[in-house]
Amino acid sequence: MMAEPAAPGSASAPGSLPVPVTVLTGYLGAGKTTLLNRILTERHGRRYAVVINEFGELGVDNDLVVESDEEVFEMNNGCICCTVRGDLIRIVGGLMKRRDKFDGIIIETTGLANPAPVAQTFFVDEGVRQKTRLDAIVTVVDAKHLPGRLEDSHEAADQIAFADVIVLNKTDLVSAEELEAVEERIRGINRFARIHRTERAALPITDVLDQSAFDLDRVLAEVPDFLTEDAHEHNDDVTSVSFELEKPIDPERFNAWISVLLAEKGQDLLRTKGILSHAGEDRRFAFQAVHMIADGGFIGPWREGEPRTSRLVFIGRNLNRPQLRRGFESCQAG
Repeated sequence: MMAEPAAPGSASAPGSLPVPVTVLTGYLGAGKTTLLNRILTERHGRRYAVVINEFGELGVDNDLVVESDEEVFEMNNGCICCTVRGDLIRIVGGLMKRRDKFDGIIIETTGLANPAPVAQTFFVDEGVRQKTRLDAIVTVVDAKHLPGRLEDSHEAADQIAFADVIVLNKTDLVSAEELEAVEERIRGINRFARIHRTERAALPITDVLDQSAFDLDRVLAEVPDFLTEDAHEHNDDVTSVSFELEKPIDPERFNAWISVLLAEKGQDLLRTKGILSHAGEDRRFAFQAVHMIADGGFIGPWREGEPRTSRLVFIGRNLNRPQLRRGFESCQAG
């Protein structure tokens, strides 16, 4: 995906310098896509190729990214720090053949990714290392839900530990005392990262891009086996289920069902997201939720030739696939 065309003389000649890469990470629902959309819509005069990694059978994040086109590369059904690292290497290699089309690369990882193996890729693969430069690992943190995630998910701590920049998001959902406590816990994990407090990931883009912040020597001092360590495990109890419906959705039925579901099962639902086709509506509706907190809105018309199906993804614990499917199917119009 390309942001605003680069201003004349704003970038070095294509190929003259390694391409800066920003790894955008953060736990499920922290606000990574919100930040990515800000980067791609602000008039900063630079162009970015975007690689999106999803945890699930069906991809919806590509639809949640504004003005998506052929410069967005989506990798589904695998974590970028595990099974699809080879795909990342191939995508970066392919991008280098179009080096004149963009000024940098942004990699948005799945919410369950440990950024360390992603960062490794830019040092241990010779082809990638010669042509790219890891600029910074930017971690988006949910101020309201971080304490709980640190208790039940080591990925949340890993994402903070390897961050160069931390976007402490959703600060409007906590008290001043809670915010101070959350920031203190972050500092206990990572004393080096710059922390920016935000609501809806609103901050100057210059605070997250072109940071030249990734310091390999510092990382090696903290994690001596960083370049050789391959082991990485996820919490086995976190799974994903996805559903797709061809018939349009009745929005009132959907709202009634999802409200009850989130109220009863919200603690187990780490992330819910979907693109819905409302009956009688020519626009796509994006639905997102983190635990019991939900949001949604229309995001533009259906693309020409695109099937008007509704896709819904649940990521969490104790997911009852048949029950969730029946509930989603009950929301169909007619």
